[in-house]
Amino acid sequence: MNAVTVRNAAELCGLLPGPADGQRAMLGIVGPPGAGKSTIAAAVVGLDPDQHALVPMDGFHLADQALDGLGLLDRKGAPETFDAHGYAALLARLRSSPDHTVYAPAFERDLEQPLANALPVQPSSSLLVTEGNYLLLEEPGWQDARELLDEVWFIDVDPEVRRRRLVARHVLFGKTPAAAEEWVRRVDEPNGALVAATRARADRVLDVSEWQLT
Repeated sequence: MNAVTVRNAAELCGLLPGPADGQRAMLGIVGPPGAGKSTIAAAVVGLDPDQHALVPMDGFHLADQALDGLGLLDRKGAPETFDAHGYAALLARLRSSPDHTVYAPAFERDLEQPLANALPVQPSSSLLVTEGNYLLLEEPGWQDARELLDEVWFIDVDPEVRRRRLVARHVLFGKTPAAAEEWVRRVDEPNGALVAATRARADRVLDVSEWQLT
């Protein structure tokens, strides 16, 4: 699939899906760790903050206590360390455009833990944006979530640029440089390869190499 080059938020305007069948539109943004999904998702929401709402997949990280009990703490970030079914259930609830505020979980990077009921989605929101690594994964839970989305955009980025961003992010949130490099090698890169293999399932691929991502 050929990529569409976007350089700034204004160039996203003509790409957005519209509401259908009286329900709010649902847009997924996917890509490997460090690709810039959060930046693009925030840019879409920023086009119309009164009408666009953001519910990231990261709010469905299992807490460290649960991961420890499952023996998965050292694989945090892999598909099995998320509540995929819970994520799909919330998207289904939001898709129906309820007449009340729905509160979604967020992920607190300073704590490295999910934070319940942190993101309000107002009834007036006509577009829901969700972003994460595994929106195109063909596995139970993730497939249910994908079926609820009108479109999914895949974010392309140079692998070395992405790796440097990941190391810097892990250092920023407390890892030593050596530990950050090790985590990227052992956890983030295998997860990234898994995500990259889903690229062909996207509705649109965005080349954001000319966008100054953060």
